[in-house]
Amino acid sequence: MQNSKIAWTDHTFNPWWGCVRVSPGCQHCYAETFAKRVGWHVWGAQERRRPMSESYWQQPLKWNREAADAQTPPRVFCASMADVFEDRGDLDAPRKRLWALIERTPNLDWLLLTKRPQNISHMLPARWPADRRDFGIFPDNVWMMATAEDQERLSNRMPYMQDLAAQVVGLSVEPMLGPVDLLIFQDSIKWVICGGESGPGARPMAVEWARDLRDQCASYGIPFFMKQMGSATMRAMGKTGKGEDLEDIPEDLRIREYPRLED
Repeated sequence: MQNSKIAWTDHTFNPWWGCVRVSPGCQHCYAETFAKRVGWHVWGAQERRRPMSESYWQQPLKWNREAADAQTPPRVFCASMADVFEDRGDLDAPRKRLWALIERTPNLDWLLLTKRPQNISHMLPARWPADRRDFGIFPDNVWMMATAEDQERLSNRMPYMQDLAAQVVGLSVEPMLGPVDLLIFQDSIKWVICGGESGPGARPMAVEWARDLRDQCASYGIPFFMKQMGSATMRAMGKTGKGEDLEDIPEDLRIREYPRLED
């Protein structure tokens, strides 16, 4: 989708729709809720994933042409309605097509966000070295990002991210369900996104957790992006909405930094 409403990206692209829950952060998955609302039964291990149309696959090529003279490459979040690294054989073909599409769109920065980083190394194309110590050239326009909603998920997932050859290895702490300590992973992380949960039944994010994460990032020199406060946290502050507008975020948390990319 062009001109995404997600604060940290410009576009979203989904090579398919559908996924399966893997951790507490999935409990109130907005993507699952939206898919059910439009009548697409694509969630769960037994459900088929929904392929996207040929015209849909052409959109990033258009964005790439439009970005030819852009000072800053548009960011493409892939995938908001799926997980690129879900381990299913029926996804191998669209995944292969995705790698080729990314290579054909060097004017776009692709943000591959996953809760399954253990699958990255064996799902990337052989021509992209998963480990920075391997031979080969990893595309400069691919940012590898993991979601970790709490310390347990951070400790489980970040070890698979530490040696990735990507120029940007990022961490999305959203929905933030508990405090996290970046200490042992600080040298690997080049960007941190923080956000509270939104939607019906949203669980609260303590503002102190976000502030502590902000302070860690400042201490370690990691760019920090405060996306939203979350619905429950907004209610606790006497406000409505999910707190994604800057005026809804406490002034000291109004930080929206991006990775510092090498030339």
